[in-house]
Formats: sequence, structure tokens, C-alpha cells
Amino acid sequence: MVERRHLLQHLELAAHAFGLDQTLAVPVLPPRAAPPPLAAPAPSETPPADRPRATAARNPASAPVRPPAEPAAIPPPAATKPPAPRPAASTAGGSTAAAASDVVAARWATLRREILACTRCPLHAGREQAVPGEGNPHADVLFVGEAPGASEDRAGRPFVGPSGELLDRILSNAMGLQRSDVYIANVAKCRPPGNRNPEPNEVAACLPYLQQQIDWIRPKVIVCLGRVAAQNLLGVDESVSRLRGRDLAYRDIPVVVTWHPAYLLREPAAKRDTWDDIKRVNRLLGRPEVPAPGR
Repeated sequence: MVERRHLLQHLELAAHAFGLDQTLAVPVLPPRAAPPPLAAPAPSETPPADRPRATAARNPASAPVRPPAEPAAIPPPAATKPPAPRPAASTAGGSTAAAASDVVAARWATLRREILACTRCPLHAGREQAVPGEGNPHADVLFVGEAPGASEDRAGRPFVGPSGELLDRILSNAMGLQRSDVYIANVAKCRPPGNRNPEPNEVAACLPYLQQQIDWIRPKVIVCLGRVAAQNLLGVDESVSRLRGRDLAYRDIPVVVTWHPAYLLREPAAKRDTWDDIKRVNRLLGRPEVPAPGR
């Protein structure tokens, strides 16, 4: 429309220039309405979040500068429960040692009950009670006799008669030890009738008990008291006089053979041999050959 109006005005001016008095009808266009002004937001009105961005795009110079948004507060870390204090090493070690001691005591008690109720050989028929053995289950030295006598059969303990009294003196005077420091057992756990030597079948039935005791104790030295103990434990057929002083062993454990205390009561002169044998035991244990006075 604007271009047409300009063309009519141009033709009218050209007509006047050539002396023509002609007025061309030029349509009058209504004035263009001005766009309404943009209403400023009320002071208390909070513009929408996207409105400032649109204004800034139209007029970057006049766009208000908004401060950066405050970062969201980081919540404090959740409180963690402190770990429970660990028990002291001594407490844990003490509990472990106590538990191990209970296990050892329980298995020895089980073996004792089995021996007391044993019926593997005919000796059980004439016994008053079996004699499992006694002493320290962690002993460094194990003394092995042949079988219980009358006193042992009544008491249920090894070496409690006159032979036992002599063995106690040997322990005290020649080794500086007490009965509770060592372990004492027999090849046969029941008394043979008339104090005879146990028969091979009786030993074969009973020897596994002694072997189990040796495996549990693991002594540093085994002392065989007399021929019957030495021959049946070592599986040999030699006399005490030939076995004394020799380097013998049972399952890698050194074995010292000496006279039975009952023999020493009949032959006091043989006590000197036993004294020498016990000094050898002391050497194998890493102890002085002769204990200090008062031990």
C-alpha cells in the first residue's frame, strides 16, 4: 500500500511539471497504531524465572544482572558408629589358651574312662580297677613301667607302693622334680594275676593306650623302667644290662632304659647304675646332671 501511494504522488508532481492541472486521488492510509508499551512489573511482583532471560535476549545491555544462585547446602555426612574396641591381645590369648586347655582335659578324661571300662584282654576279669596313668600331660619326661602291682590295683594309680616311694625319691634327689612334673604310665593298665609279667596278647591289647598317651604328651625323653617296658615299647628282645647306655628312640623321642624300682629294692647296688642313667636323662633334657641343693 505504501508503494502505491508514493507512485501516485510521483505522477501528480509529473503532471504539474507539464502544465497539467490534475490531481490524482491518493488514498489516505490510516495512521499505524503504535504498539502498547510494555507494562513494567510491580515492585512487589516476582517475575517468572524465564522472563529475565527473554528480556536479556532482546536487549543485553539493559538486561538486569541477577546474582548467581546460592549453591545448595551440602548436608553433613551421616554420623558413623565408631568400631567396637578390639579386645586386648592378652585377653584374646588367655581365652584361646583356656579353650585349648579345656580340649586337652576333655580328651584325657575320655581316654581315662575308656581305659577304666576296657575289656580288651582277660586281665580285666581279675582287676580291682584299671590304672590309666597320671601326671603332667605336657611333661618333658615320661616314665613307663610294666604293669600295676597289688598296691596300684587297689589305689588306681601307678607306682604308689614301695616301688613308687623309691621312684619319688629318684625324681626329687636325682632330678629336682616332683611326681606332678612328669607323667607315669605302664605298658599294661591292669594287674596280671600274682604280679606275673603280662602276656604278649595282653600287651598287644593294651599298648595302643600307651602309644596314644605318648603321642599326646610328646615328651622330650622316655624312661623305660625295667625289661618288660623296654622290650614291649621298643620291640626288642634284649636285657636291661644290654640296653642301658645306648642311644635308643621311640618315634624320634630319645629312650633311656634303666632298672625297675622293684629291682633296686632287691639289689641296692644297682642304684648306682640308675643314678648314671638319670644323669643322662638330665643331659637330654638340657638340665644339670645333678640338681642344685634344695631343688
